[in-house]
Amino acid sequence: MSRHLRLRLPGTAIFFTVTLAGRGGSLLVDHVGLLKASVAQTRAERPFGIAACVVLPDHLHCIWTLPEGDTDYSTRWRLIKARFSRGLWVGARRESHVRRHELGIWQRRFWEHHIRDEEDMAAHLH
Repeated sequence: MSRHLRLRLPGTAIFFTVTLAGRGGSLLVDHVGLLKASVAQTRAERPFGIAACVVLPDHLHCIWTLPEGDTDYSTRWRLIKARFSRGLWVGARRESHVRRHELGIWQRRFWEHHIRDEEDMAAHLH
């Protein structure tokens, strides 16, 4: 089994792209209230700042800043994805999803980029 290693740089802003497993639908915008509630509940338990967030029909982009000394953004995304997924009705699942206790709504991973400087931040905000 492959092990995905992520960069951990405390104190930097991080740009994320998080995608649904099924591309082309409108699940995120159809249930944006559930997504916002999932983010809010996670932020209440594990605080983080949101510099920007764009929700598109089948994926989202966010720029986060974590508290000083905290680099655990993976757990935050896991909680957000799980809370959102539990709020939806889900039909039949593949065996691989059942084994991992997943509902098959999200892609398993996400893409992250640590913002390097003000110019990089401006480009990602744009």
